[in-house]
Amino acid sequence: MINKLTAALAVLALAASNAPAAPASSGAVVIKIASIAPERSPWGKALEKVARDWERISNGTVQVKIFPSGIAGSEQDVIRKMRLGTLQGGVFTSMGLSKIEPSVTVFNIPLLFHSAEEFSFVFDKMKPAFEKKIEEKGFKIILWTQAGWVNFFTKKEVIFPGDLKKLKISVTDNDPEVEQVWKKMGFAVVPGDFKDLMVQLQSGMVSAAYLPPLLAGSGQYFAVVPHMLSMTLAPLVAGLILSDKAWASIPADLRQPFIASIDEASRGLFEEAQALEADAVKMMKENGLIVHDPPPAALEEWRQTAAEGVRDLIGSRFSKETYDQIVGYIQEFRKTRGQ
Repeated sequence: MINKLTAALAVLALAASNAPAAPASSGAVVIKIASIAPERSPWGKALEKVARDWERISNGTVQVKIFPSGIAGSEQDVIRKMRLGTLQGGVFTSMGLSKIEPSVTVFNIPLLFHSAEEFSFVFDKMKPAFEKKIEEKGFKIILWTQAGWVNFFTKKEVIFPGDLKKLKISVTDNDPEVEQVWKKMGFAVVPGDFKDLMVQLQSGMVSAAYLPPLLAGSGQYFAVVPHMLSMTLAPLVAGLILSDKAWASIPADLRQPFIASIDEASRGLFEEAQALEADAVKMMKENGLIVHDPPPAALEEWRQTAAEGVRDLIGSRFSKETYDQIVGYIQEFRKTRGQ
């Protein structure tokens, strides 16, 4: 249900350096990494540092070239080019990762997780199994972490699910299965590419979107959809992956130092993103955004509505066993905290 959300997050949370790469020295291993994101985000700075560190650690025998801002195409395009060998890596959101391993979609179920701490607990438990599945498809996950949250932004006040059903929601146009889930739940959806979202909103084709607050602010979408439901829909995960062939091309003695440099560069990324998100909401409120807090009855109705959508995804995008395992970890987390 939230592939469009993850595409939006990629524009905010993941990035790469726009600076021209130095020519590769003769015999150097060249790792070309694509991202659909601009460069001035916390993740962008982290990736720039990683590129410098890898070249320093390897004494120039491994060089990283970055293709930012979507110049290499969509996440699906990048996956195809990695399989062809024209790219060696990509910075992906859940949308891209789900194109490799559909079961990743389970992490983005709306309203399943109630807090960042809860999601982090479950994510850490489930990561090894998902990483194995992705690696079986020919890719190596170098970094995989939570990257933020998303909210509904609408032209009119929305408190209950019935309020949203009166509006037209923009959804991704490359996932018919998810589009059908929305429709089965009774929502009116309009497929489209994310780059066309502002045109959709301004023309009246759609009157609702689900976006990370940082993007809603930086992209000025809130000026067209000035109502935000404070209830966070779902966490977003993002990561850096390389093709198996690219990872194998890196000398074995450099792999652990490379991973260590990524761990160092990525420290505090989520916390920094959270701070920026809070600043974005404050700025938007100062400029006309109206934030609505759903009462308990509305929150319960939203959760029941989301559960209806989950039923249509079990068995098609992820197994019931995987879903039940995640629910079990959620219950374990809440029990240990008396929830």
